Amino acid sequence: MTFEEEIIVFIKAKSPLIYVISSEEERVEYALRRLMTSRLKRVVYSWDFVNGFNPNILNEAYKRNPFEALSKVRSIFSQVPSLIIFKDFQNFLSDLSISRELRNLLPTIRTQPKTLVFLSNQKAVPTELIDKFVFIEFGLPTINEIDQELTRLFKTLNININSDLFELLVNSCRGLSLEKIRHLIAKSIASKKNLNFSTVDLILQEKRQIISRTEILEFWQPGEHLNDIGGLEGLKSWLSKRRLHFSESARNYGLPVPRGILLVGVQGTGKSMTAKAIANDWYLPLLRLDTGRLFGGVVGESERRIREMIEIAESLSPCVLWIDEIEKSLSNTTQAGDSGTTNRVLSTLLTWLAEKKAFVFVVATANALENIQLELIRKGRFDEIFFLDLPTKNERKSIFEVQLKSFRPESWNLYDLNELSRLTPAFSGAEIKQLIIEAMYQAFSEGREFKTQDIIKEIDKSVPLAKLQQESIQKLQAWARSGRIRLGSTDNYSINNDI
Repeated sequence: MTFEEEIIVFIKAKSPLIYVISSEEERVEYALRRLMTSRLKRVVYSWDFVNGFNPNILNEAYKRNPFEALSKVRSIFSQVPSLIIFKDFQNFLSDLSISRELRNLLPTIRTQPKTLVFLSNQKAVPTELIDKFVFIEFGLPTINEIDQELTRLFKTLNININSDLFELLVNSCRGLSLEKIRHLIAKSIASKKNLNFSTVDLILQEKRQIISRTEILEFWQPGEHLNDIGGLEGLKSWLSKRRLHFSESARNYGLPVPRGILLVGVQGTGKSMTAKAIANDWYLPLLRLDTGRLFGGVVGESERRIREMIEIAESLSPCVLWIDEIEKSLSNTTQAGDSGTTNRVLSTLLTWLAEKKAFVFVVATANALENIQLELIRKGRFDEIFFLDLPTKNERKSIFEVQLKSFRPESWNLYDLNELSRLTPAFSGAEIKQLIIEAMYQAFSEGREFKTQDIIKEIDKSVPLAKLQQESIQKLQAWARSGRIRLGSTDNYSINNDI
């Protein structure tokens, strides 16, 4: 139900006191005045501590006098259908005289065609008044409202930009107030003299500052790209088809907003790197959920934190939400002795994953499956579950190429990629990168350039994790081979039997 629909329902139900929570006072008042004029034919008055009533009523007695202003409601507008907006009034509700006067007013207001709306940026109502109000949250601007506002701004400023950049700006501005959007557009024009892709970076920086004020989510500034990941062509192909899924053309086509993916696999195979690369390639902010911070010692604190996480993520949509090693905090083994807290947190998360409408693309990663709740991997929570196995020979060659291009962009082709990939069965992508780094350290200490032979020496000295955890990894590979999960690689599926 939209904000306007809720207001109409409450007014028709003769709810006398409505409490609207929003930081966008100007936008809320505009929406209320437009609704009263077009739909309900009510006169709108507003009151604030400095200016009193607007339009002005009788005299100056109601300025800086909240008790008198509240009392006046009893006698004015008795027969005229009206809506009276009180701004910042939460600061006075704890006063005994005002609290009492508000309760005394209720029988009178219920017999008259009037509704009182209290507008505040936070829910701050004394306990004794909680049940007297109905509460509505006025959400941040929708994508259509942002589109209309940017169109209006650019027309006013006589600015022409191409449709691709316009669409990117519209999506990047989601999660910000209209006032903040105007400020950022003006700031970009003042500093850059025009609008370009750096404006998107400015918007993402603003979102980063919003996240920095929380303790549950971390804002990451990724530098990785999907092309920086060797192998995993199946996963990359799946993601590339969803690159423009939040575009207007995709919405017009009728495509639903993707929910996200669960990446399961051996450590070091690129799960976390994939989450970062998705956000970077899609020009979206990356939020990392620290599941350890979800659980607080105070009763009810954990449930409050998961709800807060959801609200923040949705307010900053479109975004990528990265839940790393989800099996460690939300597993079957963490539930014993926690009085059901893990179950309640998990239930809230599962419901949100299944029903969320906001464009929050969730990338969850897991190293093991035995502890994951079955409800989490059921269809409908994620669009797809991918298994990221140890790289095949061809994929190892690709990984060596990507890493060597990063370290030696001018001379990477001097290294024997075929030999290096042949000698590294059971090595993950992260371990391959570390082999190169160790070879570089050794060669640098000897005052020379590192060569293929230096990497081979490191291979001989290294024991990959797959050999240390052979049994658990083979169990995970056998599960993937059963066909119950999609493979991240399109290379010939080959389980490394020599680990």
